[in-house]
Amino acid sequence: MRFAGYCILTDDSYQLTKDQGKEDHIKGFVVAGTHSGSGKTTVAIGLMAAFKRRGLKVCAFKVGPDFIDPGYHSQICGATSRNLDGWMLPEGYNRNAFQRHAQGSDLAIVEGVMGLFDGYDGKSEAGSTAQMAKWLGLPVVLVVDARSMARSAAALICGFEHFDQDLDFAGVVFNRIGSATHLAYLKEAMAGNVQMPCLGGLPREPGLALPERHLGLVTSEDNPLSAGYIERLSDLVEESIDLETIFACLGSAPEKAAEDHPRPAGRYPARIGVARDEAFCFYYQDNLEILESFGAELVFFSPLRDQSLPHGISGLYLGGGYPELFVQKLSDNVSLRAEIKAMSEKCCPVYAECGGFMLLCQGIEDTEGGFHPMAGVYPLAVHMLSRLKALGYREITLAASCPLGPVGQVVRGHEFHYSEIIEGAVDVQLAYNIAGRGKTGTRGEGFLVKNTLGSYVHLHFGSNPGVAENFVRSCSEYENAG
Repeated sequence: MRFAGYCILTDDSYQLTKDQGKEDHIKGFVVAGTHSGSGKTTVAIGLMAAFKRRGLKVCAFKVGPDFIDPGYHSQICGATSRNLDGWMLPEGYNRNAFQRHAQGSDLAIVEGVMGLFDGYDGKSEAGSTAQMAKWLGLPVVLVVDARSMARSAAALICGFEHFDQDLDFAGVVFNRIGSATHLAYLKEAMAGNVQMPCLGGLPREPGLALPERHLGLVTSEDNPLSAGYIERLSDLVEESIDLETIFACLGSAPEKAAEDHPRPAGRYPARIGVARDEAFCFYYQDNLEILESFGAELVFFSPLRDQSLPHGISGLYLGGGYPELFVQKLSDNVSLRAEIKAMSEKCCPVYAECGGFMLLCQGIEDTEGGFHPMAGVYPLAVHMLSRLKALGYREITLAASCPLGPVGQVVRGHEFHYSEIIEGAVDVQLAYNIAGRGKTGTRGEGFLVKNTLGSYVHLHFGSNPGVAENFVRSCSEYENAG
């Protein structure tokens, strides 16, 4: 463990450092928790809001495959938050994405995933927040949930700061402290036992907890943060956390890495319809931009509100989200469902992930047994479960030619859902061989009907931009053939 030393800044030196930040390399830090549920999202967005209030231009990133936290980051910062991932994406891609999207900012704040050292498995740092912090050369602000703890918190922190000697720490923020006396006990316990400083402690305030549902936090599309919430959180962070100490200890992120994949080899003009609303909002921004880099014109539409598909499209991208929460409204949109099925039957390229795949099925059975017809592209139906069905990283190898390319293409992604295909469904051609953790075996998935490909897996095109190129090319060829 290396300690990111600090000094106390006056108001003048704070402004001077802010101004110098634009000329130097990118300044930033990582917000990590000891475990999932420690409060790192609340602390992270609070820090974003507080530094922004002080006049800094703040950009945000999220470690891991999560779609929801970046939405809150984007609302706070006024700019799109990006996903970084040490398992789905190579080191060079992550470093370049960070450098590219943090340029022009005074401060980059990276929210971690799960606990600091948690990732792909228990034997390596792959996919962990710690790995990303080292790749980016950024210090870690460790969030510790201090409920029902005093001296034991010091033992916990001691373990974290000694577990990886190559990791830098800016300090610790205690969350959910009971009182000023409680915080004083925690500081006493740290004195002489740990090296990193205490940067402050947020009190328990139930009103600041972000709402959750079965797939995690409620999305920013469905539950945007109110101005009052943001102001209260900013006030609390400024009162409770030593922002000057955090900013003073920041180093600079390293230069860009060598390119890990070639620049686009060609452009293939095609208008691609992209489903985007409260029900379908799980998209990596990088995926959309990679499609555009190959010539795609993305035309967004709402399966909840639009009665027809956008005019002149030659492909469809149906992302994930929460269709089960809007199942009746989707089912009632008969005209749009019919147009989607008609496009599939004409062999138009269609690519769908998770919630988008569910939209293409015969229907969705809710947890009470009610059945809601969907587009009917697949001779399959799904039903919702009260428990998690699948979670984890996935590596996909194409086992059949499809809109994403020929046999043998490899791409990585993530799976997380609470529904399953109803048993006894009709067989459909499978285009994926999916390897999970450890690659001890594969299973078939990736449902292929004509030129429509659907799956429960969310792919990140940054792991293999060639599949995005193949999809755009396929859409362009369909348009030209028409």
